[in-house]
Amino acid sequence: MNEVLKQIGAFGVVPVVKLDRVEDAVPLAKALVDGGLPLAEVTFRTDAAEASIKAMSESYPEMLIGAGTVLTTDQVDRAMNAGAKFIVSPGLNPKIVSYCIEKNIPITPGCSNPSDIEAAIELGLEVVKFFPAEACGGLAAIKAMSAPYGGIKFMPTGGINENNIGSYLAFNKILACGGSWMVKDSLVKEGNFAEITKMTRAAVQKVLGFELAHIGINMECENCAMEVATAFSTMFGFDVKNGNSSIFAGTGIEVNKSVGLGKNGHIAIKTANIARATAYLERIGVAINWDSAKKDANGNMIAVYLASEFGGFAIHLLQAK
Repeated sequence: MNEVLKQIGAFGVVPVVKLDRVEDAVPLAKALVDGGLPLAEVTFRTDAAEASIKAMSESYPEMLIGAGTVLTTDQVDRAMNAGAKFIVSPGLNPKIVSYCIEKNIPITPGCSNPSDIEAAIELGLEVVKFFPAEACGGLAAIKAMSAPYGGIKFMPTGGINENNIGSYLAFNKILACGGSWMVKDSLVKEGNFAEITKMTRAAVQKVLGFELAHIGINMECENCAMEVATAFSTMFGFDVKNGNSSIFAGTGIEVNKSVGLGKNGHIAIKTANIARATAYLERIGVAINWDSAKKDANGNMIAVYLASEFGGFAIHLLQAK
């Protein structure tokens, strides 16, 4: 898969931006960056789009900025010259797709039926936009259509919001979702960029789905671990479950039978997508202990530790089931 598309997948959500005034472009870019989402699809539905892409990309070169609603090859050229890194179109126009492929420009055209998807495959694409997502049947439609097309990933856009994005992203054939709820046109026009930052930060956390899974306590032997687990059971009625390397008291307390990572033990944080979670943490400067990564039988990462301890505890990410 193209590297830019991989980066989009690591974010999980693409803010779809409509800008009527170029002067709003840089404050909006700052709001997205401050909210932890340095990514935007700026739609070519307004006269301000080209200049806005240029202003955003020059002021925030770390951002991954694309152009959406691209309808002509001239718009492709203008967007890329302005600093866009990817192109999104509402439908599958073979002329535009072929033009982008010839120039090695990532493009995700809109598809809403099997014929569109097969045309995209014929053109050599691996990712398509499913648009308008909710109006075309939503996640159920994607699941039904995707079965025969194992190599295709989808980027649904249209009707995606904070209430349904989690269910979309839980499906493994969804690369990312496009959405505009965190960059509402009314907020941009009001200049309420603080609210956009707040909503963007909430969107990022919704995608990542961080939750406390359990606390791990280091002990030096199995008998010591059983003594601690039994104490929690006696006091609070937690069921004791003896495993190979640890003993659980309920679901929130794990007592290790030997000293593991972390001076005192570990804190396990569950996430909706461990690949997106590690990408996010690295973007904000948190180091990952990649040597600690564990994978399932299919080669998918299911657990990994952060490189540093906090308060004497190692931090351990877990893929939610």
